[in-house]
Amino acid sequence: MNQPVLPSSTSIVARSPGLAADAVQAVVTIPTFRRPVQLLETLRSVAAQRTRRRVAVIVMENDADRREGAAAARPLFESGEIDGILIIAHERGNCSAYNAGWETALVHFAGFRHLLVIDDDEIADPDWLERMCAAAEAFGADIVGGPQRPVFPDAGDGRWADHPVFAPPYRESGPVPALYSSGNLLIGRHVLARMGPPFLDLRFNFMGGGDSDFLSRAVEAGFRLAWCAEAPVHETVPSRRLEADWIRARSLRNGVISTLVEKKKRAAAPLGRLRVLAKSLGLLAASPFRGVARTLATGSLAVGIYPVHVALGRLLAEFGYANEQYRQPENN
Repeated sequence: MNQPVLPSSTSIVARSPGLAADAVQAVVTIPTFRRPVQLLETLRSVAAQRTRRRVAVIVMENDADRREGAAAARPLFESGEIDGILIIAHERGNCSAYNAGWETALVHFAGFRHLLVIDDDEIADPDWLERMCAAAEAFGADIVGGPQRPVFPDAGDGRWADHPVFAPPYRESGPVPALYSSGNLLIGRHVLARMGPPFLDLRFNFMGGGDSDFLSRAVEAGFRLAWCAEAPVHETVPSRRLEADWIRARSLRNGVISTLVEKKKRAAAPLGRLRVLAKSLGLLAASPFRGVARTLATGSLAVGIYPVHVALGRLLAEFGYANEQYRQPENN
């Protein structure tokens, strides 16, 4: 029988010596793009996990030209300080990076049970991996999400923590109906095997939302979701992301993604597109009232305006608007 191989868009640049691939029980995947210093901090936090599970790491470098992350991480893999594989995902875009890493996991680690995702601007708590895996087992969940706790540039910026752009969707652990982000995620191997590559839709490559679409399709396929509030990662928030235009753009983008994901879900349903449009119009009509209620409840106009921006984004998507924030990473 032929051994499965990776697509030509993925190449391996380093593999830790003596890697016992068949013994690996959990795989941690880390996409990276021009954040070499932060990537090393992420890797250190993953290496410091308190667990008896055999863990391997896959770093997906998504800048095939400059390769700053690969250059920084390569010595750790070649010395064996980090067990796993360092790859280049030659096709730009976050969906392409995730797809490359997840397919590498399926091809090279035959026996793993859980795949975890953490971004290169995040730091994992020491018990993060064990708690995520334990939550999957305790709740009988196929996919588990966890909080991304923002770390702001200045202490006074902590007031942004409850803004919907940064706040987690759930506060307590347990089964949940939906998940939205891959920034702190566990996926069962059987989910990836059944969903098959490409896992994330490349149409979301530079806009984001490929993870939300994947998770929505996983629910449609019958997979069970859970939330683990006790397994946070800490996400560094650059000052750029606290500027009003960035938050507005991200809010509009969230609305666009909501429409696109829902359109895919209802593509085969009778009057599916009209139902999505009707929902968008209804949310837009209700958004000022929801915004006032949020403003009064939180005392924050920035929080109050969020549902208005999301509703506008949903409607703008009907006219082809797509805010591809990841196409210019220096502004993201």
